[in-house]
Amino acid sequence: MKRHSNLLSRALLGRKYSELQPAEQRVIEQISLTRMTMPSGQGAGDATFGQRLADRVAQFGGSWTFILIFGAVLGVWVLLNGFLLMRPVRFDPYPFVFLNLILSMLAAIQAPIIMMSQNRQSEKDRIAAISDYQVNLKAEIEILELHQKIDRLTEMLSHPAKPR
Repeated sequence: MKRHSNLLSRALLGRKYSELQPAEQRVIEQISLTRMTMPSGQGAGDATFGQRLADRVAQFGGSWTFILIFGAVLGVWVLLNGFLLMRPVRFDPYPFVFLNLILSMLAAIQAPIIMMSQNRQSEKDRIAAISDYQVNLKAEIEILELHQKIDRLTEMLSHPAKPR
């Protein structure tokens, strides 16, 4: 833990951990703890084939293209089966039971795929939030340093050194 904090303080601030102010040490410790518990979530580049497929299916399933194509297919189905009702061959009569079966199967397959994609996206968002948190903590350290410098400058201006 101490070694990790020392490496982190050198990387972020260019100083040893022991040279930091107590407030800065607390922030470094918090960053250190956050990094140690940070998940090893998968980024976009190392997704499996199934995960990439789920993302693509969810992306297409939530698009206007899908809605328009699906609406057209449903319209054609209803028109053809409505027209075919006048003939002796009854492929899928009026309550369209077979169409309902197909729609139910599509929903049963598409819902878990979309949920898988949403779970992956929430994991990506969580990793991004942790990264943002770390950036904010680093900014807090830098702001603390600026406050200290301004305090020292104010002190020097209010109490100038007396000539000898």
